[in-house]
Amino acid sequence: MAFEVVGKIEKIMDTAQVTATFKKREFVLLIQEGSYPQYIKFQATQDRCNLLDTYNEGDDIAVTFDLKGRPFDKGGETIYFTNLEAWRINPAAQAQAQPAAAPQQQPTYGSPAPAQTNTPPPPPPPVGGDDIDGDLPF
Repeated sequence: MAFEVVGKIEKIMDTAQVTATFKKREFVLLIQEGSYPQYIKFQATQDRCNLLDTYNEGDDIAVTFDLKGRPFDKGGETIYFTNLEAWRINPAAQAQAQPAAAPQQQPTYGSPAPAQTNTPPPPPPPVGGDDIDGDLPF
């Protein structure tokens, strides 16, 4: 599943050679959304590590990424890792000037792919004070 977010580069780390065949480069994006700034860490792997070479800390960028997760068994206990895997980076001005193409869905086995829309989901219903009957479900 592909997602896109726009923000300012807070920190770019050096490329790390994790194993003989795997390398990654992490970076932190500052996203001003709502009342509090969010510092979100992404990673680029393998040949995508060089996507960050043309950017500097403080640059506004648009990052297209996949949400990845996997379990890891550590001494009989399962630990879950979640990564934001960046695969495209553009200047923020370029991303805002051109509407993004609909992201490509990975095939989901056993069920049809959900329809893609460019509209956000409706807001959640208000909490408290709007209950007409005063009845609570519990």
